[in-house]
Amino acid sequence: RALLNQSGGVRFAVLGLVIMVVVIGSAYAFYCPCERVPGMVLLGEQVSELVQDWGFANEVRLCQIQVSGGLLPHAINLNCMSSAGALYVSCSRCEGKMWSSVALDNPYGWLRLGEKVYPVHLQRLQSPQRLDVAWQARSAKLGVPVDQQRPDHWWSFSVTSR
Repeated sequence: RALLNQSGGVRFAVLGLVIMVVVIGSAYAFYCPCERVPGMVLLGEQVSELVQDWGFANEVRLCQIQVSGGLLPHAINLNCMSSAGALYVSCSRCEGKMWSSVALDNPYGWLRLGEKVYPVHLQRLQSPQRLDVAWQARSAKLGVPVDQQRPDHWWSFSVTSR
């Protein structure tokens, strides 16, 4: 009988642990991205109208991008910046990062600005001239000197509404 009580206690403890992991995992998946911790699903008001001018993105400190590659979506915080109505997201040492690798294979994603979520198309910029425009937009938004040289490991993607 004591063995049965111990076995029941172990089952109860394991069940409690499983429930705790599910609750914490669900909160993580739907609340994050948080700082440097990725999330999965971006929550917010879904916007279906096409955006022609992304200038309002410069009023938001960070954007969140959600890409889908494989079984689960992946969402992270990124710098986003607008120049002449165009929108860019960027990262440093981007090669091999999960979100950028997924975006190269599947350019369709979601972008959250504030409380609104927009369906978007991502395209990596390759032309030095377009990268310079995005770099200058980044410098202007972050308030850093515009004359800083753009590093080779810095990637930027143009973001268009879909």
